[in-house]
Amino acid sequence: MRWLRTIATFGSIVACSSRQFPLPLPVGGIPDSTYDELVRFTKFSSAVYQFICPRPLGSTLVESFTSIITDAHGFVARDDETREIVVAFRGSRDLEDLLTDGNVILIPYESPGVQLNSTEPIEVHAGFLISFNSIARTAIAVVQEQLESYPNYTVVATGHSLGGAIASLASVSLRVHFPSARIRLFTFGQPRTGNLGYADAVSELLGNANVYRGCFLLSISPEYLTDVHPLYSRSHLDGVPTILPESWGYRHHATEYWQYMEPPEPSTVRRCSGQEDPSCSDSIGQHSSPV
Repeated sequence: MRWLRTIATFGSIVACSSRQFPLPLPVGGIPDSTYDELVRFTKFSSAVYQFICPRPLGSTLVESFTSIITDAHGFVARDDETREIVVAFRGSRDLEDLLTDGNVILIPYESPGVQLNSTEPIEVHAGFLISFNSIARTAIAVVQEQLESYPNYTVVATGHSLGGAIASLASVSLRVHFPSARIRLFTFGQPRTGNLGYADAVSELLGNANVYRGCFLLSISPEYLTDVHPLYSRSHLDGVPTILPESWGYRHHATEYWQYMEPPEPSTVRRCSGQEDPSCSDSIGQHSSPV
């Protein structure tokens, strides 16, 4: 049944890498405050999977939205204590999501109200972009309404797996639509979402200091995101971040935060360098993931 769960999470099975553990462990560690934020937004990424979640992490649920065509789903919540507007996107769950995941061709990034100017092509996963665009107008409109009432709040896009890819695309759209707002991005188990041009665009538009791409040596399946501890993981590799290979034209954007050993704590999470740090998740090679 594990291979079925692989399909349900991402939509395709990729041959396992021949690399075996143990791998050389990177040195590092992150501040407690950064770790706490990773934990916090892991919980938001879990909340969006729930059928009923009227107050995500005690915040105000502003609006939920779902596309009947693509099954893309998310919500906008407002946390008045932290002064944040959180836009969370759900990962793969239904048949429509499998079709989204399997549409792996790279196409130009085009989204309602967004025009990116670059000397190099900015291309993204077709399925992810179609999924985001199916709910983009609603999400942007809700955020705009909130920023009109709370102009000094930070906007945070977040999501797990497929939801992480959609959140990444959303963060670019949010940056273009709201140039004066602070936009941050927290994703968990995000697959490669676009090409080098897209990876560079994320860095240029958001700034690497505002991008937190959580990647875990072991997987954080949605039902385990808030079990015992949000960053605790199960006994297998999370292959989703590696499942779309660079040989297909894909490239991760910065900045990766890699939990490389148990137990999960600030000292076992590393802030990686650049887009594809060979000493972080890229070191485990391409493999399937039974999450």
